[in-house]
Formats: sequence, structure tokens, C-alpha cells
Amino acid sequence: MTHQITPCAPADFDRILEIINLAAEAYRGAIPDECFHEPYMPADELTSEIKAGIKFSGCTDNNALVGVMGIQNVDDVTLIRHAYVDPDAQRSGVGAALLNHLRNETEKPILIGTWKAATWAITFYRTNGFTLVDEDAIRPLLKRYWTVPEAQIVNSCVLVETSYADRFIAT
Repeated sequence: MTHQITPCAPADFDRILEIINLAAEAYRGAIPDECFHEPYMPADELTSEIKAGIKFSGCTDNNALVGVMGIQNVDDVTLIRHAYVDPDAQRSGVGAALLNHLRNETEKPILIGTWKAATWAITFYRTNGFTLVDEDAIRPLLKRYWTVPEAQIVNSCVLVETSYADRFIAT
């Protein structure tokens, strides 16, 4: 598979939404029921996220969008937001290609929030140079840099680029 990474365009909106909701099926049964919605991300939420400054990049294969990952600058950090790969394209390097591309888009430390139960995602990020922060640092980081409900905070973890680990009380 040849990975071509480009900024997503407004015309990609429906496919971004489709990829997010297809890939998010992995969370069904892994995260608390009150945190899993149907669809996982409705169109109006994606619109709000884009309006809040999330810029999506997409990975295409044969001119078809197969993965998306958002980046959002918040104060002194960059957040990776909404990283999803079409289930048919998973484990083919799409996620790593997107992550590496976005790492080159910022000079700020990168933080990633994900579900504690998403062990596959945590393993992916750890394999790609990220470290889990201490349990005590999760809530303050989520409160400072994200806008998420309490149920999500208590069920989430945060990862940081390993080179910035000491700055974020990482383990």
C-alpha cells in the first residue's frame, strides 16, 4: 500500500465521518455504555470539532481515503485528535504514516488522549514513541487541554511523546 498524506478538504467530510464511525466500532463493549453513542460521532459533532480548530489529514490509497487523524494546537501543546483507520486498511501502516506526518507539522509537545480500555491504541502509540503519563496527571491534563465529560475523563489515559515525558510526569 502506498500512503499519500494530504490535508483533508471539505469534500472529505462524509468519508471522514464514515471512517471514524466504522473504526470506532472497536470501542463498543470496551468502554462504558454511557460513553458509546450511536453513531459514535454524529455529523454535528464533527462539524463542531473542525470549527474548534481540529485540522484533519488523510491517508489515501489508490485515491481512496482510508485513514484520518486530526491535529489541534492548544496553548503550549499539540493534540492528536480523532485518529481512525478504516478497518479494512488497519495494520497496514496507515496510522503510523499519519502520526509521523503530523509530528512533522508541529514543534510543540504532542499529547494524545484515548480510552484506557483501548489497549490496541495505547500499544500503537507506545510503539510509535509515546509514553503514558502518570495516573495523577491524567485529570489535570484532560481538564487543561481537552473539553470532555467527566465519564470520559475517568475512563481515559493520556500519552506524550517520550522525548517530553519528564515535562508531563510520565511513567
